[in-house]
Amino acid sequence: MAAIVAAVSPLSHAAGYRTVNFTVDAPTPQLAKEIGDSAEVWRCDLAKEWLGKELPRWSQPCPIKATVAPHLGAGGATSFVFNQGQVYDWRMNIQGSRERVLDSVLPHEITHTIFATHFRQPLPRWADEGACTTVEHHSEIQKQERMLIDFLKTKRGIRFDEMFAMTEYPADVLPLYAQGHSLSQFLISQRGKQVFLNFLADGMRTNDWRAAIQSHYEYEHLLALQNSWMDWVRAGRPPLQLVGGGGTMLASAQVTVPAQQSTASSASATITPTASPVGNVAARPQSVYGESTNWVPARNSQPVAATAGYESGRPIMMSGGRENAMR
Repeated sequence: MAAIVAAVSPLSHAAGYRTVNFTVDAPTPQLAKEIGDSAEVWRCDLAKEWLGKELPRWSQPCPIKATVAPHLGAGGATSFVFNQGQVYDWRMNIQGSRERVLDSVLPHEITHTIFATHFRQPLPRWADEGACTTVEHHSEIQKQERMLIDFLKTKRGIRFDEMFAMTEYPADVLPLYAQGHSLSQFLISQRGKQVFLNFLADGMRTNDWRAAIQSHYEYEHLLALQNSWMDWVRAGRPPLQLVGGGGTMLASAQVTVPAQQSTASSASATITPTASPVGNVAARPQSVYGESTNWVPARNSQPVAATAGYESGRPIMMSGGRENAMR
């Protein structure tokens, strides 16, 4: 986990609250209780959503230190220890407005604890942060989506072969969050959360991400996945709909954009999220370039030259943190 931004004026924490799995230090008794009760609800609901069952009670409660004020950007950090198949010593710091703490920061950080409890080992950074961002409030998700387009157009994107190999945060960390979220949503929308978790488990077990992506999503290699994901981004990220048990997807009128066209444009663009029904031509999604575009994923893409918008980056240990976009 990355640390929250340090350059924030400390606010006094005058109240504490205890639940079964959390202790909360917050500015007021009301906030402490609200955060603690919400944390328990998120822990229960998100575990069922991701794992299909509730988590067992932790042996020791997780301390939450909350800094809450209307002017604060949303941010947080959660730490824990992995040791011989066990995970413990939870610690969570959260900050932001009351609304964003309750509907974005708290579920994001609690999802980290659910993944840690389930896998009992560190996840790839892109998947850990990306999947946790999918549970945030739509306003926070939209920030990540807007930043993603900027990063791709300014060549700050991360090639998938590099991103999948990262075990630590890169020096330029913000693209990892935005791109990790987008790819996580892309994969989850295709096959659901359980397949996504099984894919991560296989990839971490074998360190063969090509085989894992072939097995669970039928892409020939990471470059094929990257090309198809880039086409989806170019098309304005139209909603994907699971159809039946085979993972068949529909996206608007199902007009395929070839994977070979996976390039990022330098033209200015506006992101327009849409949810158009299949076959509704009048409601076709607007791509990030402004034209009407429909799309379905291409699975058997052939390798092409490195996609525009990507540059090599050397992963390094990151210290410090920031507010409002990174957790």
